[in-house]
Amino acid sequence: MSIVIQGGQVISSSGATFADVIVEGETIVAVVDPSSDLARAVGASSAKVIDAAGCFVVPGGVDVHTHLQLPMSPEATSSDSFASGTAAAAWGGTTTVIDFAGQLLGSNVRDVIEERHREAAGQCAIDYGFHLSMGDINEQSLQEMAAVVQEGITSFKFFMAYPGAYYSDDGQLLRAMQRAGELGGLSMMHAENGIAIDVLRDQAVKRGDIEPIWHGRTRPARLEGEAVHRASALAEVANAPLYIVHLSSVEALEQVAWARDAGQNVFAETCPQYLYLSIEEHLDQPGREGLRHICSPPLRPASTHDHLWKGLRVNDLAVVSTDHCPFCDAEKRLGIDDFRATPNGLGSLEHRMDLIYQGVVAGELSLARWVDTCATTPARLFGLYPKKGVLAPGSDADVVIYDPDVRHTLGASSHHMNIDFSVWEGMEIRGQVRTVLSRGSLVLEERNYIGRSGHGQFLSRSLSDVLI
Repeated sequence: MSIVIQGGQVISSSGATFADVIVEGETIVAVVDPSSDLARAVGASSAKVIDAAGCFVVPGGVDVHTHLQLPMSPEATSSDSFASGTAAAAWGGTTTVIDFAGQLLGSNVRDVIEERHREAAGQCAIDYGFHLSMGDINEQSLQEMAAVVQEGITSFKFFMAYPGAYYSDDGQLLRAMQRAGELGGLSMMHAENGIAIDVLRDQAVKRGDIEPIWHGRTRPARLEGEAVHRASALAEVANAPLYIVHLSSVEALEQVAWARDAGQNVFAETCPQYLYLSIEEHLDQPGREGLRHICSPPLRPASTHDHLWKGLRVNDLAVVSTDHCPFCDAEKRLGIDDFRATPNGLGSLEHRMDLIYQGVVAGELSLARWVDTCATTPARLFGLYPKKGVLAPGSDADVVIYDPDVRHTLGASSHHMNIDFSVWEGMEIRGQVRTVLSRGSLVLEERNYIGRSGHGQFLSRSLSDVLI
């Protein structure tokens, strides 16, 4: 069936224009002036017409950092499955997610990838891909990276944190980044000094400091900044591009800017929680309320927010992702007597496009930059462009119709993520997704969900467009 989206303002990473978007099957075939002969001819045909008058028409969002049904401990697995999480993503205008196959210390790369494929197959409402998290860098895993790239998993996440699970020392990191660079892959880094952090955490608990606030106090921003600096130095020596995940602090942002100003291929993402939530208002609360806000890196002072918005404006921060890793209250309360036992992670997958659009409303970002950070640049960095992240002939028909005037309030009673609370409870939002197409199929129509598990396809990704 042909679809024509009429009357809307098409937003791209380069600006805005009034245009009609014409879809055939799974693909966009034209983006044309509404007064053109083609637009009139299609409009007069039997094509399904979607009225986007008064709305923005934007490419489907690309969230390159999610953790669906991730086991964090024997007692806690992230509460959104591939089915529930991808449906929630679609409600919020995201049509592509990239999750992780996680190789813990002692596990095999091939085994974890195959297991992740089994978990996701037939479950996803939107398209999805994988990164490989490498927690056991050795001769075998380094050799297996070549086959992983051939399979379309072209990015590798390494960790300077979590000793005993994912942590790698500097020598291992250097070797892995060299290997990724040789293969044309992108190295992703969780940049916190995990060895020092674990000392601070153990010292805090020994003193009896077990409240949620100590999660933040034992992961100081200085140790994030130090790790970003060290990761950038290793990337320079390895001659490899680097992508810093979930950047949260001014200290870390300064190091990204330093590396980029020196000419390095260093990129970074931040997440909505670091743009809106704060250690003093949200994490520094007793019991359940504080535990709900534990994530890593931790929430930072509210004074950080302006610096991160500026980072997005000037492109020292290239991407907004979510690091979506939700846990319900029962799991969060595992840390009631010791903050270290609380599973780390927040739920934001459904709200990313809305939350970053508030930056447009507040004058922090342009419409073009909203689309760029939430769709176009993540697609380019992670080998999905121009299939994803843009409305152009030949691109997948992943299209979002966004009503900029609707006002609504975020909260657990209205969200579609599988979490029994919301860290965004009561936040008033201007703007809302109205209709979503994924590869030409309607997933959300006029705020009615008509998607299905199994529509989403695994994306075999190419090498990064930005780095070629």
